[in-house]
Amino acid sequence: MIEARRLHILRAVADHRTVTAAAAALYLTPSAVSQQLTALEQETGHRLVERGAKGVRLTPAGEILLSHTNAVLAQLERAEAELAAYGSGAAGTVTVASFATGIAQVVAPAVARLAETAPGIRLRVQDAEGDASLPMVLDRQVDIAVAVEYRGAPPADDPRLSHVPLYAEPFDAVVPMTHRLADLAEVPLGELAKDPWIGPYPGNPCHDVVVLACESAGFQPRLEHSSDDFRAVVALASADAGVALVPRSALRGTDLTGVIVRPVDGVAPTRRVFAAVRRGAEEHPLIRPVLDALRAAAEA
Repeated sequence: MIEARRLHILRAVADHRTVTAAAAALYLTPSAVSQQLTALEQETGHRLVERGAKGVRLTPAGEILLSHTNAVLAQLERAEAELAAYGSGAAGTVTVASFATGIAQVVAPAVARLAETAPGIRLRVQDAEGDASLPMVLDRQVDIAVAVEYRGAPPADDPRLSHVPLYAEPFDAVVPMTHRLADLAEVPLGELAKDPWIGPYPGNPCHDVVVLACESAGFQPRLEHSSDDFRAVVALASADAGVALVPRSALRGTDLTGVIVRPVDGVAPTRRVFAAVRRGAEEHPLIRPVLDALRAAAEA
């Protein structure tokens, strides 16, 4: 009989590619993870992982078991959801990880909405970028992630996750007030090819949006200054340190003294925001009202 908790460990090792990283995500010691993998290999009668200098990879037998693991764990999430519904679990805590502007845009309004529609549900919110929040859901550190589509992100049909689209927003060009293009109604990105740029660090989903938009305009941005805080990005632009693309919602409440904000000429770069839960958990009586509240906040 295969133990479900060992399937969790197998998936964590597959996701994180090293025993040490998987152990940290699961709050276990590396030796405990190795012991559980060995026990799982004994239960299945197959070698499931191969260790090398660059980490751990699954064997063909491990890949077969992983494909079933995703289905088994999703079904266990559904079973927990139905049992919770049977026990009318209308009270409890749901943990949400979201990037900062997502918290302002949809999570905080959802907290207020739930206080009226489902007062027994309490949200615990954690600030985390989209590339960090999705692994947190998979590792069961949080229940819901509010994240942004980015290169390398799990796709919408990933068997481990269920996606709930929330909203899409454009990026606007932010240039110093003295910039040569400041008088234009819309800024052509190609005209900024020789400017110094200010933007998020690689790994931040917004970094991918900026780079892909510039590549589509025919150039690689020369990123001279990096910050994941868009208030800092705007402040640097106001100091004539460079130009930037900033999500429209991140500009709300930001000091725009010294900069000009303009739409991008043509097809604007866009970030698409969604909520994600472990597949099978979307109908849990605690999680469903939160997803509904996030969607309602996005529509509002």
